[in-house]
Amino acid sequence: MRNKRLIYFIATIIIICLGLASRKFGAMLPTFIAEYSGDALWAAMVYLGLRFLFPSLRMPTTALVALLFSYFIEITQLYQADWINSIRNTTVGALILGHGFLWTDLVCYTVGVILVFIIDRLFFVSR
Repeated sequence: MRNKRLIYFIATIIIICLGLASRKFGAMLPTFIAEYSGDALWAAMVYLGLRFLFPSLRMPTTALVALLFSYFIEITQLYQADWINSIRNTTVGALILGHGFLWTDLVCYTVGVILVFIIDRLFFVSR
């Protein structure tokens, strides 16, 4: 179990780095990848973070919680009060809370969680 947690922790850090790189070097990436990969990676990071925090939680349950959490954060972007917008205007706030609701982000979250779920299942179930 401890080894699993270390793997999830390292994978989470890698996903965070890839997500930040997709934003910083977006101009060098194909437009489709630059525009949508960050959101897919964000949701994948949520999944991996949950697997790190709760390694005994079943994979499908983790995927569902990651999706619901990601959707919830996206839906909260419809709320535009001054106090939360001031948080969103910080770097960390923008990375966690985002700025504006987009339907495409929900699709990206779904793709990100499905892909990382499949990779997780292949890696841990096949062993």
